[in-house]
Amino acid sequence: MLAHRGLFRIHMRMTLDIAWVRAQFPAFDEPALQGQSFFENAGGSYTCRQVIDRLCRFYTQRKVQPYAPYEASQLAGAEMDEARSRLADMLGVQTHEVSFGPSTTQNTYVLAQAVRQWIKPGQSIVVTNQDHEANSGPWRRLAEEGISVLEWQIDPETGELQLDDLAQLLEQDVALVCFPHCSNVVGAINDVPAITTLAKAAGARTVVDGVSYAPHGFADVSALGCDVYLFSAYKTYGPHQGIMVIREDWGMELPNQGHHFNGDSLYKRFTPAGPDHAQVAASAGMADYFDALSRHHGGGTGAAAARKAHDLMRDQEVAVLQPLLDYVSSKNSVRLIGPADARRRAPTVAMALESDAEDVAAKLAPHGIMAGGGDFYAQRPLSAMGVDLSKGVLRVSFVHYTTKAEVDALMGALDQVL
Repeated sequence: MLAHRGLFRIHMRMTLDIAWVRAQFPAFDEPALQGQSFFENAGGSYTCRQVIDRLCRFYTQRKVQPYAPYEASQLAGAEMDEARSRLADMLGVQTHEVSFGPSTTQNTYVLAQAVRQWIKPGQSIVVTNQDHEANSGPWRRLAEEGISVLEWQIDPETGELQLDDLAQLLEQDVALVCFPHCSNVVGAINDVPAITTLAKAAGARTVVDGVSYAPHGFADVSALGCDVYLFSAYKTYGPHQGIMVIREDWGMELPNQGHHFNGDSLYKRFTPAGPDHAQVAASAGMADYFDALSRHHGGGTGAAAARKAHDLMRDQEVAVLQPLLDYVSSKNSVRLIGPADARRRAPTVAMALESDAEDVAAKLAPHGIMAGGGDFYAQRPLSAMGVDLSKGVLRVSFVHYTTKAEVDALMGALDQVL
């Protein structure tokens, strides 16, 4: 009987303490935001208190050139190093494999320039038409340099990618496969380990755009098996920075894109501009938050906290998301983009409507619903699925701090405006 009880405890999931979570985000205390439900998290999440505190401290106490011998400078450099070290631990990689840039778009562009110099004549790059343009565009632009770019196409009905289609493309001499962890409109979570395994067997490197997945929990990048993993800190409760994990073996093989004297430093090789000291340092606040979230729910810190937080966040999101998917699926006048099973997707829900999506978003605003309409830089997947880009899609996106009551309010408002 005791063994049975122990087994039950092992398999039992702890429920996310949503009140504690929301207390970590100052936005929920702001008078101007009271009565407003935020459903544009895919464009940028609220910032946690730990990041704001670190950013304020850096600007008031450490705003000097870092790594000099005086105390304020040493503290500034130490906080920047701390951010890189702690995030690397949570992502399951080495500290020097984490680099910061002004945005994921910029990081991808710089990486593409390195690949342009690295790729051999006759080799191809695979991209998808499921991507946000920021991940797809820099690679597609290399076709102007004579590099072969192949498109891994989505199923026009489901919006999802099929491994068999990639396998056919990999019969050619493919050097690199670039794809999203999940799309910012389709929402389906791609099987990254299966894709990277298939690509690696064909001798190809892999670049994963994790921007739309990372807000729902940091991935164990080592377990994913990719060579590069990119995401945006401002969507993971932090400052406006792009974070790129690049594994050492490929990173040191690619041509240096930074200053010539930084060529031996992996985390500096793909950052041509100087780092934003304050925002890099403040990024450690994301690790503070995940550690605190884990400890509050009986977990550990560091890598263990990242895994604990990931599971807590996803469980909360799935529970709150499924009723919304069921509701949208029941509407004859609405086409749900992507899977109707919350376990298979992120809580980023795009809907093709009979009317203009931006107009509908505007009608939701008086009901306290903050949402958006348009193409969200995802014209390729929407076009492939037959969506009228002149109308766009209504997109509602949330994260773990979104409550059931807010989703209920969203569905009530949709009933009135659709």
